[in-house]
Amino acid sequence: MKSIEIINRKATHEYHFIQLFEAGIQLIGTEVKAIREGKANLSDAWCGFERNELWIKNLHISEYERGSNQNHEPKRTRKLLLNRLELRKLERKMTEKGMSIIPYRIYFSDRGMIKVEIALASGKKSYDKRESIKDKDQKRDMDRNLKFN
Repeated sequence: MKSIEIINRKATHEYHFIQLFEAGIQLIGTEVKAIREGKANLSDAWCGFERNELWIKNLHISEYERGSNQNHEPKRTRKLLLNRLELRKLERKMTEKGMSIIPYRIYFSDRGMIKVEIALASGKKSYDKRESIKDKDQKRDMDRNLKFN
């Protein structure tokens, strides 16, 4: 079985990652099948707390093509599964100014379970974004020079 990994590429450009967490996600059957086909999009997704539980919102999982009338709603709110200590820690950190919880990637664990890697993050300023672009360009130039020399 090939491994599926769906990554939010904009997240590293928009945020400083402070800490990463691995969370399970509550899905229904057709959502799992759609993710196995790689039909999910994390670009607009975000996480928030409701009643001491962490939920992922705006995660787009396309409808399963061969699904029947039991197919899922593409942008429904889904519950993230973390242990209680991690949830408390994240909820405390969220009260600080400028902190967000960003879903970074969806992947299959070694046991075949779908996991979501979420990041406790703070937003970058525009000058930080320029700095990261400059670093990326320098790294690409160095790799190009090493390749041709």
